Amino acid sequence: MISEYLPFALPDIGEEEINEVLDSLRSGWLTTGPKTKRFEEDFAAFTGTGTEAIAVNSATAGLHLALEAVGIGPGDEVITTPYTFTATAEVVRYFGADPVFVDIKPETFNIDPEQIEASITPRTKVIMPVHFAGLACDMDAILAIANKHGLKVVEDAAHALPTLYNGRLIGTLNSDATVYSFYATKTITTGEGGMIVTRDPEIAKRCRIMRLHGISRDAFDRYTSTKPAWHYEVVAPGCKYNMADLAASLGIHQLKKAWSFQKKREAMATHYDEFFSDLPIILPPKSLPGDTHAWHLYVIRLTEDAPVTRDRFIELMSEKGVGCSVHFIPLHLHPYWRDRYNLKSDDFPNALKAYESAVSLPLFTKMDEDDQQRVIDSVLEILG
Repeated sequence: MISEYLPFALPDIGEEEINEVLDSLRSGWLTTGPKTKRFEEDFAAFTGTGTEAIAVNSATAGLHLALEAVGIGPGDEVITTPYTFTATAEVVRYFGADPVFVDIKPETFNIDPEQIEASITPRTKVIMPVHFAGLACDMDAILAIANKHGLKVVEDAAHALPTLYNGRLIGTLNSDATVYSFYATKTITTGEGGMIVTRDPEIAKRCRIMRLHGISRDAFDRYTSTKPAWHYEVVAPGCKYNMADLAASLGIHQLKKAWSFQKKREAMATHYDEFFSDLPIILPPKSLPGDTHAWHLYVIRLTEDAPVTRDRFIELMSEKGVGCSVHFIPLHLHPYWRDRYNLKSDDFPNALKAYESAVSLPLFTKMDEDDQQRVIDSVLEILG
């Protein structure tokens, strides 16, 4: 058992990660260096032949760089979902561009492709789907729409490692770029961090330049050269988005565990389902045949005949020593997005309804059987 109070999420760090961090500390390379390069190479191998991986200090940074690389500028529009964390949309505003929100499919929480096409205007440049909770969006439909209208596709895969769509890993489809998150609560972690994956060498080159001040060569390349290599050129007004070797040291070993972590998460989700199937809740959607759910989140929805409200449920779970969360408060309900784009709460009815009843239960690989049973018993006592 983890503790008297079971938090919503904890990272699963082993001795391998700790030893790799210690090795980095002893090596003298703390910032971007050989461990970051190794993590990128490992990640590119993980996602398959032809992909390039660019490590960054957050998925937010990765989305920003990916959009810059595909040419987003002032006045452009990016179609995405309101059912996401604000980072997905805020990076669009960095360019003076505008996010255009499209409602979700109520059964999956993922963006509804049938509503995407109606939202396309002459200003639309990118579609940015979010694979909610680790369940793949309908990428065939999204990519077909993008191809028809000449649009770029940048996938927000913050929840989606390792997620399969039609037997293919998210990050290897025909989108322009895919961005993963390695935040502390994600399926693998570097504490803070992210990864851009693309098969377009020009996008990869641009992201590498822009992640470190627009400098034409990485500091790692200059500082490890055996010949004088102090000279560099600033070719663009870049950002400070590079990943440090201390973070990459965690990622090297976390990546090796990605599939074993997924199998445990899936088993835990199945175990929850077995106990909750007769309760006044809607269980999380399952992946389709040929797909694999990453199970970053286990999100239940309380039905109208539940004995308590969603908010009261979370309070009662906390009183029983179990932490829960809500993913997400839809963006159109937040003051900035609501006021800037004159949005109303019922503009996206599926997102609103999902939010009003959704609860994310603890689901992380460091939980043992007793921890999960605590969650199950608490839910049964409140709803059963």
